[in-house]
Amino acid sequence: MRITTNAILRNYKSNLGQSLSNLDSCRTKVMTGRNFNSVSEDPASALRAATLQKRYAQNQDYLNNVEDAQSFQDCQEDAAMQINNVAQTLSKKYGLESLNGTNGSLETRKTYADAWRGAQESMVLSLNASYEGKYVFAGGDGKEPPFALKTDASGKQILTYRGKDVNDPANQAILDELSKESLYIDLGFGLSSSADGSLDPSSAFNTSLPGLNLIGYGQDANGNPKNMILLAGEIANVLEADNFDRDKFKELLDGFDEGRSTVLEQVTTLGTKTEFLNTTKERLKTNEISLATQYDTVVNADMAAAITNFSWAQYAYNSALKVGTNILSPSFIDFMK
Repeated sequence: MRITTNAILRNYKSNLGQSLSNLDSCRTKVMTGRNFNSVSEDPASALRAATLQKRYAQNQDYLNNVEDAQSFQDCQEDAAMQINNVAQTLSKKYGLESLNGTNGSLETRKTYADAWRGAQESMVLSLNASYEGKYVFAGGDGKEPPFALKTDASGKQILTYRGKDVNDPANQAILDELSKESLYIDLGFGLSSSADGSLDPSSAFNTSLPGLNLIGYGQDANGNPKNMILLAGEIANVLEADNFDRDKFKELLDGFDEGRSTVLEQVTTLGTKTEFLNTTKERLKTNEISLATQYDTVVNADMAAAITNFSWAQYAYNSALKVGTNILSPSFIDFMK
């Protein structure tokens, strides 16, 4: 087979160009620290990197949601504990001391009544606690303070929840609905809806705790309020009466203690939800590390291997240049005189 000088030169130029291209590719990988710098270089890896980047961003959103839910729930728990502490002081101190015969004078009872009325205001303030402009016990509408305590023209105290009297039997159905309100947040459980278009509760986290469920609403069989704020006012009224009705006081105090038990139940429920959020946060952090590792493997170059490949490509290119000086072998003409 006849091999011409032009054929040798063409092959040499092609191979030298390939060697130079390989050297440039290895140099770029070392300088940028990336396996590829354009989609055309490695479409499959570029697609996988884009998918991992999207999943990482979603995971970050879920982490932010968890942290926001934790802070929101911490505010709920703190306010609920404040109400419980106030209620415990009222029940264990002023309640029991009022039943004690040695402290049964009208003057002393009025002092206790002032403590009960002051505690009413304190509990209402706790119920209107807010986090980042959202009222934590307002159910599905956190834009306005949910509770308001006022006194009508006859001197009767009225407590409203989102404008509805919590002690009015006519509002019972509305209050029942308000007590069931939910406020869901997506924490990465596959947010989905049911066939009727409503949100699937198992696919999201409910951050709502309507204050009605914390302090009660409506009336009991004896016509007494089930609400702790109003019960505190009724107890104060009994204490301020000239003739102390011990039985009525005991009846109201028992109702107040039942309300305090409900507050403790809600605090326990919040504690369970807090533990769930902590577990979810740990899972998302683990997922964050996993996604970051996968993305690093796909996108970022192994620098030890990249530098080794660059050194080898540079050696090959320099060798190719040296070969070029000897590519034209002596011909018959070189030996003619």
